[in-house]
Amino acid sequence: MQKIILLSFLSFGLNAAFAQNTPYWQQHADYKMEVSMDVKNYQYKGKQELVYTNNSADTLKKVFYHLYSNAFQPGSEMDARLHTIKDPDGRMVTKVKGADGKETKQSRIETLKPNETGFLKISNFKQDGTTAQTRTSGTILEVTLAKPILPNSKTTFTLDFDGQVPVQIRRSGRNNSEGIELSMSQWYPKLAEFDFEGWHADPYIAREFHGVWGNFDVKITIDAAYTIGGSGYLQDKNEIGHGYQDAGVTVAYPKKTKTLTWHFIAPNVHDFTWAADKEYAHDIVKGPNDVDLHFFYKNTPKVAENWKKLEPLMVKVMDYYNHKVGAYPYKQYSFIQGGDGGMEYAMCTLMLGNGTLEGILGTATHELGHSWFQHILASNESKHPWMDEGFTTYIEDSALNELAGDKKVANLFKGNYNAYYSLVSSGKEQPQTTHGDRYDENRPYSISSYVKGSIFLSQLVYVIGQENLDATLKRYYSDFKFKHPSPNDIKRTAERVSGAELDWYLIDWTQTGNTIDYGIKDVADTAGKTTVTLERIGRMPMPIDLTVEYTDGTSESFYIPLRMMNFIKLNPNPNVKRTVLDDWAWAQSNYSFSIEKNKTAIKKITIDPSGLMADVKAANNVYEVK
Repeated sequence: MQKIILLSFLSFGLNAAFAQNTPYWQQHADYKMEVSMDVKNYQYKGKQELVYTNNSADTLKKVFYHLYSNAFQPGSEMDARLHTIKDPDGRMVTKVKGADGKETKQSRIETLKPNETGFLKISNFKQDGTTAQTRTSGTILEVTLAKPILPNSKTTFTLDFDGQVPVQIRRSGRNNSEGIELSMSQWYPKLAEFDFEGWHADPYIAREFHGVWGNFDVKITIDAAYTIGGSGYLQDKNEIGHGYQDAGVTVAYPKKTKTLTWHFIAPNVHDFTWAADKEYAHDIVKGPNDVDLHFFYKNTPKVAENWKKLEPLMVKVMDYYNHKVGAYPYKQYSFIQGGDGGMEYAMCTLMLGNGTLEGILGTATHELGHSWFQHILASNESKHPWMDEGFTTYIEDSALNELAGDKKVANLFKGNYNAYYSLVSSGKEQPQTTHGDRYDENRPYSISSYVKGSIFLSQLVYVIGQENLDATLKRYYSDFKFKHPSPNDIKRTAERVSGAELDWYLIDWTQTGNTIDYGIKDVADTAGKTTVTLERIGRMPMPIDLTVEYTDGTSESFYIPLRMMNFIKLNPNPNVKRTVLDDWAWAQSNYSFSIEKNKTAIKKITIDPSGLMADVKAANNVYEVK
């Protein structure tokens, strides 16, 4: 028995060593697609050629595709989820009154007529010219390959597809609430990602996406009256017209032409999105580093007025992100009125545009931020939505505060912390390791992903200092752009930059429901000095910044390092004298230290005056003589 155990440990050690020494790899997919859209019945036909490179050490006998449009059919998993979740997305349900007069919510998907549903049907699938077996299950196409794909080899898939654009319910669709005719996101057969964890062939139920890096060559044939905006670079601009020749100039299409073919090339992205409407106005504004910022919006006076004001502001926002994280690597980005709120896509966003300037600025700022946190740093937003949504929220809030000028606020993240506290007090928080589709309710998902994910970074300012957090974001971008970073990658980057050990931080904050709660337990006179006793009430440990204000108007600060960090943070307020105390070990729930003044000289003691530590009970963080 001992021998077997020993062999097992040896085997485990060898496997662990092999896993740790395996270099990073990612798959690659080059798409060529030609699609023809019939705007009368909102159906389209297409052909796809995909060259797939298997950079893994695995021999692949199957591949999987996403058929997202199939979610918009009565009885789909997305429809079923709307029936069972306690707080369904308001955009996806309607209120109906029953015979008893009571109001209930009804899934919009279940009432779709056959000509209003979405579908994507695949035919003639071949691998290197040989027919392969396919099976469609909801929003997933399973392909049993004609021949295995060996490690470090390529193969070519070809297929035909027929699609129908659903009535706009969630993100993609036709005739959205603001009258945009076609919002074409996740509209094509999209290869699922295969990485070191295996296949990510998640059904489309509600949330986010994950895709394979590659290049897209897409030709879209559509009625000549439509203007298209989307991912990539438009080829043959002079032939297409529609305002692409010069910013702000609309070129009339030849009346004898019934259709136009729009040819886009999008290099090094992991999806391709477009939108089309007959009434789009189209402006082009030069952004930082000679990037063309495109704006597509309904050409009505009120909408046009706000979007014109939006344009110079987005130049400033892009410039801020370039300096805060890293340079935007493409030469165009498009803000496109469409969709059902705001959603990030490769080199563009679809967003509602009829609201106030403040509203569309907030949406545009957030969605542009996703170009860094999701479309360049392509984390798996289905498994780790807090990484892209939270990090984007962090830089969005920072950018909007920067734009505020004289109206800047000191703690711009206060609202985020309050939302997190409300989630904790509700008892409905789930760990951030929860898959995005499997949160019990939408509200906990949103706060966990957008808010708690943002606090992951703002609280790191408290833990390692603003300078280290700023440097962490830049190095994270430099090291992992055009890759699929994981939670451990942002943690290790922060460790490399700061020198702190942060495994405890990643584990407690993202993998558990542990909370932070420190308190001032006692303040006592001790032979002319003052003994302060603190207590750790919550499970999650933190280093402690503490400020003492005296009755004579002076103040000083004390810093208690966290033992498991093996790190001392620089003084965040160099103008205030700081004393670095002995470290505090997690297993010790109480901690005492002395102040070289009598208790009567003390006016106030505050744990974390910055407000950046997410302590769930702020009341016990302050001792004050009144």
